[in-house]
Amino acid sequence: MDIQKAKEIVVEAGKQLVSSGLIARTWGNVSCRVDDKTFVITPSGRAYETLTPDEVVLVNMADLSYEGNIKPSSEKGIHASCYMLRPDCNFVIHTHQTNASIVSALGCDINNIEGESKEIIGDNIPVSAYGLSGTGTLRKNVIKAIKRSDSKAVIMKNHGAVCLGADYDDAFKVASEVEKVCAEYVFTRYSSLTGKVTSTFTDVFEYVADLKQRANDVPDVTAYDSSRNGNIITIKDKDGNEAVTMGLKKEQIILGERIPSEADMHLAIYRERQDINYIIHSDDESIVAASKVVKKKLRPLIDDFAQIAGVTIQNVEFNPNDTIKTSKKVVKALGKNKTVALIRNNGAVCCGSNEDEASASEIVAAKNCKTFVATQLFDKAKYVGRVDALLENVVYRLKYSKQK
Repeated sequence: MDIQKAKEIVVEAGKQLVSSGLIARTWGNVSCRVDDKTFVITPSGRAYETLTPDEVVLVNMADLSYEGNIKPSSEKGIHASCYMLRPDCNFVIHTHQTNASIVSALGCDINNIEGESKEIIGDNIPVSAYGLSGTGTLRKNVIKAIKRSDSKAVIMKNHGAVCLGADYDDAFKVASEVEKVCAEYVFTRYSSLTGKVTSTFTDVFEYVADLKQRANDVPDVTAYDSSRNGNIITIKDKDGNEAVTMGLKKEQIILGERIPSEADMHLAIYRERQDINYIIHSDDESIVAASKVVKKKLRPLIDDFAQIAGVTIQNVEFNPNDTIKTSKKVVKALGKNKTVALIRNNGAVCCGSNEDEASASEIVAAKNCKTFVATQLFDKAKYVGRVDALLENVVYRLKYSKQK
């Protein structure tokens, strides 16, 4: 294939994958075979929405050398192996897609796939052993999984999925079908436990929350989002309506008639953490379900959660009737560098230096929480090891977060 044409396809594929929800932000990577010796791949740490063909990198399969000053994805080795092991593969998509994350934390293959899914993917989806992001270990483990199956997809333990295709359309179908098969895997388990049929994760969340909720007497908390501009804090409701604008020390109301009690939690976070300028109090259903079930701490089940949120996140109670004491608990839970804290029975605060970074915290929190709640049906979740989680977090903060 012509190099320029391959680069253009990769750019368009990245945009479509973002719009479909299979890829978010800069996470995941996309490549296209040029010939038997080279392929083009997305660069490291650049957004798909604004990506141009000039930023897509040509890579040599044999030694992973590349042209120009733009670094290719750190997972280029996995893509090279896919092309070398599968001569009929001309396009590779690596995603951190949500439902595949659930199966990645279970650590077991999905076998006996049937019907249209079998025609698209194959009769099974192997799960590779764990390896840190961008490492030779991860690549070797994916190679082993590819070699032991003729599937067009591999799920990487605690990480994501690799989807192979004859062309982009084929690889995209595989990625989409993987999400469907992984969801059905969870729904089948739910049905075996409850005797009920479902096609939504809402039923799974409600079942697990009802079964394992830690406390029923926790007061409801109204979810507000907020932003800081200097010493001015703006609190908004979930419809985007401005509730109040006030000083950081709560000494004056600039706009609005009253300060909601939940504002004290936001103010306490801003006072303690100068690096935080935006807070999303997420009421995502998967996060709310996890906030009901998690006892004290939630560990990473997927490594992008470890990278962004931290090695563990705390589940603490915020009481609107006792804001001073319980706000301190939330601040303590966030510590010096964590970006997420679960609020018992009431979702989570997801923080960042700006709205985009807070949104990233919410995305990985929702995915990790969905994975946590769904794996409760199986009683065999495989968490990211503590040392591995710490390494993922440190490397991300020192390296990848600076590339965005």
